[in-house]
Amino acid sequence: MALYTGTSNHELRHAALLAAAALMLSACSMGKLVVRGSQTIMDSGIVSMNRETDLQLAKDAMPANLKLMEGMLIEDPNNTTLLLFAAEGFYGYSYGFLDYENPERAWHLYRRCYGQAKKALELGGLEVDPANANPNELQDAIAGLGQASVPAMFWTANCLGKWIDLSRDDPAGIADLANVAVLMQRVLELDEEYYYGGAHMFFGAYYGGRAPIFGGNFELAREHFERAREINSGRLLLVDVLQAEYLDRQQLNRDDFHERLMFVIDEPDDLYPEIALLNAIARKRARHLLARESEWF
Repeated sequence: MALYTGTSNHELRHAALLAAAALMLSACSMGKLVVRGSQTIMDSGIVSMNRETDLQLAKDAMPANLKLMEGMLIEDPNNTTLLLFAAEGFYGYSYGFLDYENPERAWHLYRRCYGQAKKALELGGLEVDPANANPNELQDAIAGLGQASVPAMFWTANCLGKWIDLSRDDPAGIADLANVAVLMQRVLELDEEYYYGGAHMFFGAYYGGRAPIFGGNFELAREHFERAREINSGRLLLVDVLQAEYLDRQQLNRDDFHERLMFVIDEPDDLYPEIALLNAIARKRARHLLARESEWF
C-alpha cells in the first residue's frame, strides 16, 4: 500500500503566502516594466516636440505630456531618465510660455522641475541640497561626480537658477546664483557642449547681466556667448536673445540689442530643424524684448 504524501495545512498556507507575495511583486513591477518599455516612445515624442515650429500647438500639447510623465514617475519613481525628461519638459514649458505671461505660475513649475532634477542628481550620488548648501560644500560634494551626472547637474542648475530668478522679492532665502554657477562650472569642465553649449549660455548671462562692481565681467560674458555660438554653428537663436537681454542691455548698447534681436526674428523656421521649437521660443522672446526697448534705453 502506498504511503499518503498529501500536503499539510501548514504547507498549504505557506504556499498561499508565497503565491500572494509573488502576485504582489508582479503587480508592483508590472508598472515599471510598462514605463521602461515606453521610454523609446517618450524619446520619439521629445524629438517630435523639439522639431515643432507652431508655438500654440506646442503650448497646448505639453501639459498633457508632462502629466503623463509624472504619472509614469509614480510607477517608477527612481527612473533617472524619466526624471530628467520631466525636469527638461517643465523647464521648457515655463521658459517658453509662462515667464512673461504668468511668472507666479512659472515660479511654482520651476520649483517642481528643480525637485525632479535634484532627485536625479541624488540618485547619481549627490548628498547635499543645492538650494541650501554652502557653495564650498556643494563644490566638494560634486567634485567626485563624473560625465554620467552632467544632465542631472545641468537641469538642476537651470531649474534652480530660474526659481531663484523669480524669487528675488521673496525673503524665504533660497540659495543665490553662486550655487548655480558651481553646478554649471562642473558641467563646463566635464562636457562644455552638453545641451548645445548650455553652460556657456548660462555664464554669458551670469557675467553679462551684472555690472563689474557686482561681479560682472563683460569680456568673459562675450567669450562664453561666442563659444556657445561656435558649438551651434550660429544656428541656435537663443544665444543671441540671451546676449541682447543680458550683455547688450547691461552695457546700454541699444544698436547691438536691436540688431541682434531683429536678426533672430528674421531667421527662417528651418534654420535648425532638430531644435525648431527652441528657435521659435527665441523669436517670441526677441519680440517681447524689442517691445520694451524704449523703456531700457
